[in-house]
Amino acid sequence: MANERLRAAMAENGLTHLALAAELGVNVKTVERWVLKDLVPFPRNRYALASRLGKDESYFWPNALTRDRAAAVSESEIVKVYPRRTDISGEEWRHLLDAGTEEIGILTYDGLFLAEDAAAQRILRLKAKSGIRIRILLGDPDDVSVAIRAREEGIGDALAAKIRTAIALYGDLTTTDGVEFRQHQTVLYNSIYRADDRLLVNTHIHGLPAAHAPVLYLQKISGGELANHYIESFERIWHDATPLMHG
Repeated sequence: MANERLRAAMAENGLTHLALAAELGVNVKTVERWVLKDLVPFPRNRYALASRLGKDESYFWPNALTRDRAAAVSESEIVKVYPRRTDISGEEWRHLLDAGTEEIGILTYDGLFLAEDAAAQRILRLKAKSGIRIRILLGDPDDVSVAIRAREEGIGDALAAKIRTAIALYGDLTTTDGVEFRQHQTVLYNSIYRADDRLLVNTHIHGLPAAHAPVLYLQKISGGELANHYIESFERIWHDATPLMHG
């Protein structure tokens, strides 16, 4: 049985069997067996092939990685752990945004600390102007999920007010080409800040403001599963969110 995912990814990247064989330094017959007979490559070739096609190894060969191996690779995706979000400097946040070369994603309730950062906004504007996709998901201040989170933090109506303030501070960035704003009606378990394959994941803890909760700095790598969990979560919430209304 052919590996249709592999065949499709090669076609999307404009790669023939011969061209891929030349890039990886293998016989073209070997590549044909990978595609047409779903032969699983050796680990070195598997990693190189998945990286070349911009996918995880598990996407093409779901059963190739043992659970121990997958766990070890996923653990390697953890670059750093911050005990509190406030332990991350403004410079580090701006460095994350500046590292995006394809897309930048922000998922939070208000993210007011970024909206207040004029330098961060300048980076977002420059990135959008250069053609990088920017998606920002903020909570719907009128939704019950925001009221629930605010109650858990013990801050009453402050969270809804912070969301409205963040939207106001973003100003005309909300209508800038290349920047998409949506509002979600989701009880968040984490806030996610993404620049390509780098993520800062701010965990949410009952009774604790997000600024005082831990943050995981993740770097997605081929074969890992941890970063993908959060990337997929972002996409699900984005899909269900509604475009920000103006006026």
